[in-house]
Amino acid sequence: MVGLRRAKTVLLVLVVVIASTIANGAPLDPGPKGSGAAAPVGATVPGGANAAAPAGATGTGGANAAAPAGATVPAGAKGSPAAAPVGATAPAGAVGVPAAAPAGAVGVPAAAPAGAVGVAGSLDVKAAGAKGDGTTDDTAAFVAAWKTACEAAGPSTITVPKGDYLVNDLEFLGPCKGPVTLEMNGNLKAPTTVDAKPNCGWIDFTNLVDFTLNGNGAIFDGQGSLAWKANDCAKTGKCNSLPINVRFTGLTNSKIIGITSTNSKLFHMNILNCKNVTLENIGIDAPPESLNTDGIHIGRSNGVNLIGAKIKTGDDCVSIGDGTENLIVENVECGPGHGIAVGSLGRYPNEQPVRGVTVRKSLIKNTSNGVRIKTWPGSPPGIASNIIFEDITMDNVSTPILIDQEYCPYADCKAGVPSKVKLSDVTFKNIKGTSATKIAVKLICSIGTPCTNVALADINLVHNGVEGPAVGACANVQPVLTGQMLPPACTEIAKPGP
Repeated sequence: MVGLRRAKTVLLVLVVVIASTIANGAPLDPGPKGSGAAAPVGATVPGGANAAAPAGATGTGGANAAAPAGATVPAGAKGSPAAAPVGATAPAGAVGVPAAAPAGAVGVPAAAPAGAVGVAGSLDVKAAGAKGDGTTDDTAAFVAAWKTACEAAGPSTITVPKGDYLVNDLEFLGPCKGPVTLEMNGNLKAPTTVDAKPNCGWIDFTNLVDFTLNGNGAIFDGQGSLAWKANDCAKTGKCNSLPINVRFTGLTNSKIIGITSTNSKLFHMNILNCKNVTLENIGIDAPPESLNTDGIHIGRSNGVNLIGAKIKTGDDCVSIGDGTENLIVENVECGPGHGIAVGSLGRYPNEQPVRGVTVRKSLIKNTSNGVRIKTWPGSPPGIASNIIFEDITMDNVSTPILIDQEYCPYADCKAGVPSKVKLSDVTFKNIKGTSATKIAVKLICSIGTPCTNVALADINLVHNGVEGPAVGACANVQPVLTGQMLPPACTEIAKPGP
């Protein structure tokens, strides 16, 4: 009986010692198998180890907790796994949140170095060789960075640090394997040379889905002053021999935010064949003498939103071409320039219908036109319908409201032959301000295909010139009138020309 009591006492003491040892973190078994101690730097951790190896160790077992270099972890310790130190590698199969694995580890994606092909991440154009000094040709660096980003399986970001990057023609071509973001903090500069490059762009973004361009105020400088002098577009009507500054072609579900195009050789921005694309906080800057430099041209696109833009240029601030549907243009400041226009339409055969265009909450100042629709005489059949211009302020604008279906800027148009573009459901609403010309409202519809359901509502346009107060002139149309009407509508017969 006494012996049994002594045995129980010894066993109890042994249990207390073991528990105390475990609580203090001391290893029970110094041998390699199942050891809770961290292996030295560079050592291989045998299968079944419970602690993660320190930085540089190669893991082969399953660990429950990551330990700092040299720390001891008791076998089977419970609780949430601790974070591994920076640079530590987690053994394959570790329980809990995995630590960073060495590049190439199976089943665990590691952060790849900039420029690694096929891996999502962030790429810096300077790391790819760009200088950003304004004189070195940085084209190759942008091409290399884009290739890597476009081939990545997951989301990628290309960063452009502060600087001025001289680049020749660049095409950011898709489709890409994952979404790509171009994060710009620097500016792009085009060569000053004037080369004939019909129907091309300087910077092209093509066939992209879920693309984002964060400009952060970046400038795309076309350096086009020499080109304007060589541009004979006004005389010949051949206006596509110079590069467009920035082209967005075939983009879907994409955003263009905070960029400015300046001194383009031709159009500043061209949006074509796009779907669900938003442009926000856009800048266009060129002097009035910059010929045929439309600010933003939109065509054959559905669901484009232009929200917030300041546009100064030598042609239309915004021009809306055939095939445009469900377009919103909002909070645009336009001037100098030629105003905001639907068209010109009907110059070419097989043009697509224009439907669902809304231009609103905008300011037009010191321009040669306000809001207008223009179609060519002698045109093939076409359609433009459901067009609304509303809540627009005019400041010293020539012909603030205009429909011109005898638009003929060059000598080669078929004057006297009626336009076959059918205009319907067109509304000018809550348009106010000052007209630089006596004719403030001018509506010339086609005599062969008359406009239908043209509406004027709440118009208040004043002319203070020596010619007398503002007037409204019409031809081949009887608009629907509601609300205030100043000047009175259709008191004169409208004639073609300025």
